[in-house]
Parts: sequence; C-alpha cells; structure tokens
Amino acid sequence: MSVDRVHEAAPSTAAPVHRPVMAWVITGMLVLFIVVNWADKTVFGIAAQPLKEELGLTSAQVGFIGSAFFFLFSITGLTVGFIGNRVRTKWVLFALAALWSLTMVPVLVSASFATLLISRIGLGAAEGPSGALANAGAFEWFPKEKRSFPSAWLSSGASIAKIAIAPLLALIVAVWGWRASFVVLALAGVVWALAWALIGRQGPFAAPLGRKVDAASVVQRVPFRKIALSRTFVGCVIGTFTMYGLVSVILTWLPSYFEVGLGIDRLQAGAMFGLPSISGMTAMLVVSWFSDRRVAAGSSARVQRGLVPAVGLLIGGLLLALLPYLASPTLAIAAVVLGYGVGTVALPLANAAVSQICPPAQQAGTLGVFLALQSASGLFAPALTGWLVDVAPSPGEGFALAFQVFGLAVVVGGIATALLVNPERDARRILG
Repeated sequence: MSVDRVHEAAPSTAAPVHRPVMAWVITGMLVLFIVVNWADKTVFGIAAQPLKEELGLTSAQVGFIGSAFFFLFSITGLTVGFIGNRVRTKWVLFALAALWSLTMVPVLVSASFATLLISRIGLGAAEGPSGALANAGAFEWFPKEKRSFPSAWLSSGASIAKIAIAPLLALIVAVWGWRASFVVLALAGVVWALAWALIGRQGPFAAPLGRKVDAASVVQRVPFRKIALSRTFVGCVIGTFTMYGLVSVILTWLPSYFEVGLGIDRLQAGAMFGLPSISGMTAMLVVSWFSDRRVAAGSSARVQRGLVPAVGLLIGGLLLALLPYLASPTLAIAAVVLGYGVGTVALPLANAAVSQICPPAQQAGTLGVFLALQSASGLFAPALTGWLVDVAPSPGEGFALAFQVFGLAVVVGGIATALLVNPERDARRILG
C-alpha cells in the first residue's frame, strides 16, 4: 500500500487522553455555532412569503434564491476544508462566524431581488465549510469509536434552530418585519465569534500542524483519491446527497407549504417549522448514542454506520413518497415530520463513518469534500420545488409532488448506503 508520510512535530509520543468535560464544552460551543448557522439558513424560509409579497417575487424566483444559497456553498466547503488541514480549526471557525454577520448587511441597506440574491450567495459561501469544520473541531476531542454522538449533537444544531429559534424568528417577522430578524442574526454571529475566541482550543486527537520532528513523530497521510474512491465514501455521499436535497427543500419551503399548501395561519406555520426537527433531533441523538455504545463494545461499524442509516433513509423516503395520496392535512404533516426525522439519522452516522476511514491529519479536508458533495443537492432542490409548485394545478399538489420526488430519491440513497458503506473494510485498505 502506497502511503505518503509527512514529518511533523507531535506534542507528545504518548497516546492522546480523552478529556470528556472539556470535550463536551467545546462540542457545546460548536453546537451553538451550528444553531446560528442554521438560523441564518432558516430565516429565509420564514420570511419567504413576506419577501415575496413586498418585492413582488414569483414562487420560481423564491426557489431560485433558495438554491442560490448553495451556488458557492460546495466550492467553499471544498477549499476551506483543505485549509482546515493546515490552519487551526479555531481560527477558521472564528472567521466564518464573523463573515456570516457581514453578509446580512447588503439586504438591510437596500432590499431588492438582486441584493437578496447577492446576500444569500455570500452567506452560503461563508457557511459552506461550517459543518465540516465543526465536526473536525469536535472530532479533535473524541476517539473514533465515540464520534457518532457528538456528531449527532452537531447535526441537531439544525433541529435546535428550527425548534427553538424559528418560532422566535417567526414572531419577530410577524411583529417587527423580516428586516429585524436579519439584524438579530447578524448580532448573534458576532457574539458567538467573540465567545469562541476566548473558549476554543485544539483537542488531544488533533494532528499536529507544520512543525519539524524527530523520526518517532510522523503524521500519516494517504493520497486523497484512495479515500474519495472508497466504497464507504461513495456510499455515504450518495445517501446523504439525497437526504440533503430534502433538507434544503424543508428549509426553504416548509412554512410556505403549511401556509399555502395546507391552509395554516402564517404565524402558526412559522411556529410549526420545527416539528420535523423535533423528530429528527430525537432520532439522531438516540440512534447515534446507541451506535457509539455498540461500536465501542465491538459491534460492526458496517452495521452501525452502514445498515442503520440505510434503514432510516428507506423508511423516511417511503413515508414522503406517500404524500400525494394523503388527503388529510394531519396525515400529510405526520408524513413530513416522521419521514424527515427518520431519514436524518444518516447524517451524523455518515460523518462518523467518513472520519473512520481517513488519517487525522486529513480529517478536515476529507469532511470538507464529503459535506460539499453532500450539500450540492441544495443547488437545485429548492428551485425544482418552486417550479413544480408554479406548474401544478394548486400549490398543495405541487408541494406534494415535490416531496414525493425527493422521497423516492432518498430511497435510492438508502439502497446505495446499504450496498456500499463498510468503514472497517475501507479503513483497513486505506490506513493499513
């Protein structure tokens, strides 16, 4: 096996020591980072109808802006992820949070389709690397067999934003207008960045950066193509790519679906935005906690991080595919809430599986590429949904068809995950 070894200094040749208290303090800060991140994403879905009315936008234009968020999302996720291999994640995360706040300014100064589009593209560029760098920062504090649960908490940051923050944003939009919600989120980004500058630090499982060493201290690196072409990496990309398309649709269109598709009051629709996230957060935390315990006890990662997420994707996708056949609004809401929730278990388990097959020194870059490819489905999913709503006989039928299309895609992702993902096999082949 061809392995490149880069000689760099390690703080110590002794095995790294897991420090649970500090590990969870850092993870807690990173969860807040993801909460602010997803609140920034969520606000557009909550403000979609007021923006549509004030600026005279069509559903297709709203969907285009929703997709525009992802124009540079994957590109910056790729590039900044590799920068994270060479620069301390603490300072990369600090810079990203500060940039989020800056991207809110143009639309506050002059609201128009053009400035809204530019603002969302800029925000997407600043937020593209966030998930990868947050997971890499947390994984510096946990051994490989204990990474699904902290990754689940990071993935749950999206759910927390939609459960706890989205109703507050909906209230702010209803009472003070959509501009006030943008101001609040800009301030939140600044506050987090300042707190992180004081608290953030490098973990014991981080690879050393850029130092000369003696012969005993080596940092393993492998050709990246060996990781990217492995069956586990490819299977995780396919499975989560389909699920992230659904995530981006929920993010952009769920309040509109509740309001114009199911006839629910606007404020109530905004408050209900968090319902799928409640089921998603519960499923991710429970399944990931159990998965880590089983892997630590010797259970196969092929089962816990391959077959378990595959089952979640299959069940979640099938529930959403049934949506056009459900006449009751209550049943339709239940299908979206449960289908989305069950499917999201694949996200943290895939992060842990990918981290298992790469050297620590390449973790940030590998996760950056993985999450960039995963999130590329956000480029077209919201726009496709907007187009389907515009051409359908009614908004409700258009939304139902869109959820069915993405539900069937998630089923395909589940099949690919079941057939391809085997972290133990690929870790042996890649890492020796």
